[in-house]
Amino acid sequence: AIAPLPALNNGYVTFGCFNNPTKMGDPVVALWAKILAAVPESRLMLKAKQFGDASIVHDTLERFAQRGIEAERIILQGESMRTDYLASYNAVDIALDPFPFTGGTTSIEGLWMGVPFITRRGDRLIARQGESILQNMGLADWIVDDDASYIDLAVTRANNLHELAELRTTLRARLLTSPLCDAPRFARDFEAALTGMWREYADKNAPANG
Repeated sequence: AIAPLPALNNGYVTFGCFNNPTKMGDPVVALWAKILAAVPESRLMLKAKQFGDASIVHDTLERFAQRGIEAERIILQGESMRTDYLASYNAVDIALDPFPFTGGTTSIEGLWMGVPFITRRGDRLIARQGESILQNMGLADWIVDDDASYIDLAVTRANNLHELAELRTTLRARLLTSPLCDAPRFARDFEAALTGMWREYADKNAPANG
């Protein structure tokens, strides 16, 4: 079940990312540190099996410390059972998409649990997964083009808890009725794409005499 927005009880906003930490390059960490600095008392929750390794925990905390973020503001969780993994989203108010390798399945799982995410539009397929997911959810206003816009949007969303709490209650239903969960529609579109490609190929390679 989806719990109420945690910030309403905590008194602070918790950002989160449950993606593989190898996606957290230095530009990502630097940007997220700026968001934490811009949203007083906020926290960042990171969850992945790699955080079961003490050395990775130490390195991650050090990366944020080098950018002025105290360890107390970073919540690290390792691997857990599937039900516990999904329930962990109940501690997150807003998810942050890494870049240029954005989230895919993880992002959709967050939406299922009522957690919207901010994504940065990239210039290739792997960098536009987040954009595609949000477009299909009717959440284009959660997509940004650059670092400054990413920070501004995070601050804006964090300062509007009422709107965030309302959105949380609608995301699962929106996901279920979106093209992301419409398998028959996907199959039809895929069939049409294959047919179109074949026809284009056949037309280009048809004998000159017909």
